[in-house]
Amino acid sequence: MVLILAFAAAALPAQSMAPPPGGMVRANETPGSLEGIGIDQRLDESLPLALPFRDEAGRAVTLGDYFGKRPVVLALVYYNCPMLCTQVLNGLVASLNVMSLEAGKDFDVVAVSFDPRETPAMAAAKKEAYLSRYKHPAAAQGWHFLTGDAASVAALTKAAGFRYRYDEKIEQFAHASAIVVATPQGRLARYFYGIEYAPRDLRLGLVEASAGRIGTPVDSILLYCFHYDPASGKYGPVVVNMVRLAGLATVVLIAAAIVVMSRRRARALRLIHEASVSASGSPR
Repeated sequence: MVLILAFAAAALPAQSMAPPPGGMVRANETPGSLEGIGIDQRLDESLPLALPFRDEAGRAVTLGDYFGKRPVVLALVYYNCPMLCTQVLNGLVASLNVMSLEAGKDFDVVAVSFDPRETPAMAAAKKEAYLSRYKHPAAAQGWHFLTGDAASVAALTKAAGFRYRYDEKIEQFAHASAIVVATPQGRLARYFYGIEYAPRDLRLGLVEASAGRIGTPVDSILLYCFHYDPASGKYGPVVVNMVRLAGLATVVLIAAAIVVMSRRRARALRLIHEASVSASGSPR
């Protein structure tokens, strides 16, 4: 596909390289409305846990109230978003519903509105909507929806590397989409981009962020074979480790086969010996 596009571009007449008409943007250029919008990964950096917010009940809380025990999935959204933020939360709940790990038990989810005009009542409505789709015993205690003032929002989004801008013409925010996994200590561990999050990747991110305190031995094996790629925001296979693991499995299987064969041979020799003794002791 890359070569086809390259040859096609080379075949275009010279006048096609002229500046595009007013209002149009080249395919390899960023529209002006999206300048400065994006996500900068701040891996292993700390979130400002002392920042004040309001929870969905209007209570004064700090970001740190949701850390200290379990890893946290952080979703930066705004509740009145007409499309993208809803898709982020939809993708998150779809992934959570597939995983055996549970919010409130193995990890927490914290959604924070980056629109300082939004209210706890809006957060409560959003929480009710998503708890109806994520039906787990500890869900209400494990999934939180926060609002905050402009200073807290600015500090949190800056720390997370989340760059956005308010478009006054359409009265909406221009922003990227992603969720972030943080350690119980509030250090940024993994970023997952887009609006759909592979349950395997999210699970492995949570297991890693917990330093192995959640998950199963199978997760440890998967983490040996799959490593996080910051560029793609996904877990990819590590071929060398997979070959090593396959080699180890082969050695174990061969050793097990040798043990089984040795036991069978010993049993057969014992039966032959017993038959010989029995035959020699019988009357003629």
